[in-house]
Amino acid sequence: MSFILKSEDEYEDLLGLWSDLEAGLGMVLSHPHKVQEFEARIHQYDHWMQNLIRHDTDVALYLLFQLAAHSPVGYSASHALMCGVLCHLVALDFQLPETERDNLVHAALTMNMAMTELQDQLATQRGRPTTAQEAALRTHEARGADLLRELGIRHALWLQTVQQHHQEQNFQQDLLALAPPQRLVHILNMVDRYAAMISPRQSREGRSATDSANSIVNTGNTKNKQVGQALVHVVGWYPPGTYVQLDDASVGVVMRRSSQDNRPDVAIVLNDRGQAMRPPSLHAGANSGPAIQAALPASRVQEHFNHHLILQLGSQPI
Repeated sequence: MSFILKSEDEYEDLLGLWSDLEAGLGMVLSHPHKVQEFEARIHQYDHWMQNLIRHDTDVALYLLFQLAAHSPVGYSASHALMCGVLCHLVALDFQLPETERDNLVHAALTMNMAMTELQDQLATQRGRPTTAQEAALRTHEARGADLLRELGIRHALWLQTVQQHHQEQNFQQDLLALAPPQRLVHILNMVDRYAAMISPRQSREGRSATDSANSIVNTGNTKNKQVGQALVHVVGWYPPGTYVQLDDASVGVVMRRSSQDNRPDVAIVLNDRGQAMRPPSLHAGANSGPAIQAALPASRVQEHFNHHLILQLGSQPI
């Protein structure tokens, strides 16, 4: 579905729904034992997420990539939601059975719940992890699966995917030829890595989405390439919400995907002198004009923009 935002109220409503979803997920991940009917709550958030994606996938990606790239605050919930969305889209791209999609997404939302506080702490920590933190990182997969069992989760595929999501897979087969547990573990491993690379920490800036995708696609491993190519297919080399340098020295923010993965539609927000464009100008990537020269980490663009205006402009013909 293409952009449909026509008013500031609609934008604020949609932004509020995504923010409420992220906040609710953060509460569940931080205090899982205080949640009644934990599994039902995860299902509820999954359906909420799917409805928002169906409302407008490009707007959903725009908001998520802006959020992931700009602030490490509440990183655990933001990362879980990003991974849940990406796993959902990749599962659809691979046409996985619904049961596999459900277990994959639920594992993505809960994979780090045994270290929620630590994950948020590390995102704002400048120094390297301490010895105790490193020990907690090494054991969080098994502890996460144990915690899910305590909370009543009995789905073997969900539990196994959480328990093994950092394990490197040595299988040489095509991804779709693997057994479901190995397939889901590998997809989540790749999505987790991709989402982590684009997110900033106090100790480092986030990488561009293009660099992150390249690091997966160009590893030489067939399964990595398959997942990387699926990610590029569902979000593009330049996903909505990410910044790009054009070959005329202007800077744009990607508004929506196009039929060509490397030619999205962008709003030009900085001119060739680095000055803010008010209002931004629209550029259809598939048409003639400046081409994308490189993806930019969000930290390279310090100006604050009216994202409602950018998204609203995206509903107009270019």
